[in-house]
Amino acid sequence: MGDSTILTVEVSRGTTHDGPGIRTTVFTKGCPLSCRWCQNPESLSARQEVWYTADKCIGCLECVRACKKAALVAGEDGIHINRGACAGCGGCSAACPAKALAVTSTEWTVDELVREVMRDKVYYDEFGGGVTVSGGEPLMHAVFLEEFFQKLKAQGVHIAMDTCGHVPEASIMKAMSYADAVLFDIKLMDAGQHKALTGRSNELIQNNFETIAAYIRSANHNIDKSQHPESQPSAPQCPELLPSAPQCRKVALWVRTPLIPGDTDTDDNLGRIADYLISRAADVVERWELCTFNAACAAKYAKMQMPWPYAGRAMMKQSEVDKIKALIISKGFPGEKLVVTGLIKQGA
Repeated sequence: MGDSTILTVEVSRGTTHDGPGIRTTVFTKGCPLSCRWCQNPESLSARQEVWYTADKCIGCLECVRACKKAALVAGEDGIHINRGACAGCGGCSAACPAKALAVTSTEWTVDELVREVMRDKVYYDEFGGGVTVSGGEPLMHAVFLEEFFQKLKAQGVHIAMDTCGHVPEASIMKAMSYADAVLFDIKLMDAGQHKALTGRSNELIQNNFETIAAYIRSANHNIDKSQHPESQPSAPQCPELLPSAPQCRKVALWVRTPLIPGDTDTDDNLGRIADYLISRAADVVERWELCTFNAACAAKYAKMQMPWPYAGRAMMKQSEVDKIKALIISKGFPGEKLVVTGLIKQGA
C-alpha cells in the first residue's frame, strides 16, 4: 500500500453524528495515538491485519496449515495470532471454512473509493450531508486524501474531516483547502496525562487546533468583507495561511471529547478544556460534542486478542451527564453549543 491506495476498516453509510446531515463516513487505518479507550482497535496499525472470532471457530486448523509465516498457534481456547509474525496476507482467512478469521480492512484506489461514496450522493443532496473521513487518523494519508477530496469537490460533495490533530501542520493545511467541517478531538489538557493515556504529548495537537481556528477566523473575516463591500473596498482574499485554497468559504469547527470514566471525565479536565476553548476559539467553535463512554467495542478487542482496559465499566447515567454539562456551562461555555452523544442510562 502506498500513496495511490488506502486501507479502510469500514465505509459506514447513513451516519448522522459525523458532521451535518446524513453522511457516509470512511474509517481509515492507522493512527499516531494509542488511546487507552480507542473504539476501533483494528484501526490503530496502518498495516493489514487479521482478527479472530472464537465463537465461529470449528477447530479444523486449516488456518494454521495455510499460514506461511507460522503466525498462528492452536491453543485450548482457540487460535492465537502472533502479530509480530503475521504479514496480514489473508491466507488464513481464505482457508478458514467457518469464517472465524478475517482481514480487518479493505484496500481502495482513489477512483474506487470515490465511486463507492458517490453511491450515496442523492442522500447528501436531499439531507444536507456529505462524506466524512475518520479513522484511525485519516491525515496520515494526506497525499491520497488530497486527490480524493479534489474529486469529491468537483462533484459538489460536502467534506468533513475528523482528526486527532497529531499530524504535521502541512497535512492539516492541505486538507483545509477542501474541508467544509472539521471534527477535532481534544481529549486531555494535562500533557503528562495525555502522554500516559494516548502515547503522545498534546503540544502538537494544541498547536494544530489553534492553527485551524486562526484559518477559519481569517476565512470568516474575508467572507464578511465580501458580503459588505461598501465598508471594505478591497477585494476579498483567501487566508494567507493557505493561499492555494480553491475558495473562501465557511468552515464548521466541532470539538469532540470522549467521556472516559476516571480519565477524561474529571471536573479538572473538562473545566480546563472549557477554559481553553473559551480563550482560544470561542468565536469559531460551533459545537463541543461530549461522547459518552461506550463499551460496545469490547467485542472488537476480543477479536483482536487485545485486553479491554475498561471491562466492567457501566454506561454513564443521566445524572452524571447533567453534572458535567452544568460544570462546563458554569465556566462560561455556551450551553447551546454543547452536545452530548452516545448511550446514557436513564434514572439516578
